[in-house]
Amino acid sequence: QLQASGGGSVQAGGSLRLSCAASERILNFIRMGWYRQAPGKQRELVAAIVLAGGTNYADSVKGRFTISRDNAKNTVYLEMNSLKAEDTAVYYCNALRVNYAGIWGQGTLVTVSS
Repeated sequence: QLQASGGGSVQAGGSLRLSCAASERILNFIRMGWYRQAPGKQRELVAAIVLAGGTNYADSVKGRFTISRDNAKNTVYLEMNSLKAEDTAVYYCNALRVNYAGIWGQGTLVTVSS
């Protein structure tokens, strides 16, 4: 089970940090990531971190967002800086098991006003 938190309303240029707390060891997952879905749009991958620690980001957030994890707290974070209005979306945490079965957390809404 994944519990996402940290969403809220912020002005453009501001920052937020999202957290995704897992009910089990996050080292059980080969990849954890953050997706987002804006109104009327498909869900898209924002950032991911794999078991070995490598990360990847959507082009639209490179240089502004940072994904990280705390294995001791079984939590993955998404630090979001220089937020833009187009970052407004519901953000979802996802975890992928070794057998490629994925689990989703509930969404957390991020609203950026310009």
